[in-house]
Amino acid sequence: MSDTTKRPSMLAAMFTMKCPSCRRSRVFVNKSILPFEQMVVLKDECEVCGQQLKSEKNNGGGINYALTMILFFLNLCWYWPIFGLSYKDNSVYYYLATSITVVLVAQPYLMRLSRMIYLYLYVSFGDSRRVEVKE
Repeated sequence: MSDTTKRPSMLAAMFTMKCPSCRRSRVFVNKSILPFEQMVVLKDECEVCGQQLKSEKNNGGGINYALTMILFFLNLCWYWPIFGLSYKDNSVYYYLATSITVVLVAQPYLMRLSRMIYLYLYVSFGDSRRVEVKE
């Protein structure tokens, strides 16, 4: 099987922040989340396939909210068996403080991941919008 027909894994490409169309080029301007002011800035188009990456409403805010709520639930899944939750003591407040800390630390990555999920929902693999010039 040649390299051009090999289909890259969708989940691996999504979590490594690659283009949804070709799954080879990076989507964000900066590789890391630093500086925070530019952590979610997308490139205008893919360098490899020419897929347009910016749209008018490409912020994925609803997906970010859903990921945050999922993270709160996952924190409950590990916190409750280890420490327990009760209304009789302050364990609910400790759980909330722990969950808020985890969500705040993970928020930059969740913001980028929500943009990637949004892109992967609306751009299919191999759906390049580059106009090829015929010679």
